[in-house]
Amino acid sequence: MAKLCYFIMIFCTLALLISGCGKLTGNAVNVNHVENYENNYEKNYEKGIIIGAYFCPNEDCSKIIEDFISNANYSVHCAFFELEQENLIGIFAKKSHTLDVKIVIDSNNYNGQIKGNGVKTANSKQYMHNKFCIVDSSKVLTGSFNPTIKEANLNNNNIITVKSGLIASNYEDEFTELWNGVYSSGKKTKYKKIISDKIALENYFCPEDCSSEPSPDKNAEALHRIFDLIRNAKESVRVASFTFTHEAISDELIKADSRGINVTILTENRQKNVMGSQYQRAKDFGLKIKTDSNKYSMHHKFIVIDDKIVITGSPNFTLSGFNKNDENFLIIYDKIIASKFSKEFDNMYG
Repeated sequence: MAKLCYFIMIFCTLALLISGCGKLTGNAVNVNHVENYENNYEKNYEKGIIIGAYFCPNEDCSKIIEDFISNANYSVHCAFFELEQENLIGIFAKKSHTLDVKIVIDSNNYNGQIKGNGVKTANSKQYMHNKFCIVDSSKVLTGSFNPTIKEANLNNNNIITVKSGLIASNYEDEFTELWNGVYSSGKKTKYKKIISDKIALENYFCPEDCSSEPSPDKNAEALHRIFDLIRNAKESVRVASFTFTHEAISDELIKADSRGINVTILTENRQKNVMGSQYQRAKDFGLKIKTDSNKYSMHHKFIVIDDKIVITGSPNFTLSGFNKNDENFLIIYDKIIASKFSKEFDNMYG
């Protein structure tokens, strides 16, 4: 019996590795040149896009989001999984006297902390797991950060800010769906791929862009974009995920490692033994995977590819994150932003 199990394990390993050597599907982006991105995809141009990246708790994420909202001139639309920061709630209340302020909060985390006609709860069977705000239909704040004291001061998180009318339009469309009670569904993203000078962006919302059917084996464009980028990595892939149970993403990382890509993975210590965790499987295949040393939470959900591309947003790398929950994420083609995420990863990984 022991010999039989051994041969089965060897056979499965070879089958998995061989499956990664076939022809790639989809329109893979050349990760080294934004110009190739431009040539391969529809051309949504926008000049002057500005992107910022911030990391809690080393940076003051409470102040970053407070300043972002305080600078609004006519509208603030936010979707939060959690909201606890009293200063931020006070800013929302003050702004609501003169501006169009609307907030959607996941019903599981609403306790009356903010009230009024501009507040709705997302009463969905799944999580409304977003953490984004749109200001003046021109700027977006998103990432892994929930505006709570613990998230800002103790947990590892990231905030992305984007000054872009097209990206803001995507998020406004998503917010309108949430405000109107459309959860875990909706229209596909309008401007998925955007070029600006030497920066390129992709923008997706789950589950509408991420899963075409309830079956976890029928994943749509957004997840295949992640697969394509991992498959086209030339040197390195860094992964930081609070929860890591997505077997298909794990498969792509194992294949990348098998062809010589430097794959390193960091996951939350308390999540390594949850049902479906890919932690032990990755270790068994020889990948460099560690749990974080933060005694609170490593709450990031990002991938850095070749120190040039960042995938980041609200979904954990789980089936629920891509197939069920309301989520959002960005793919950012910018070496400066990527280097910041690589530095954050390396500091946590040790």
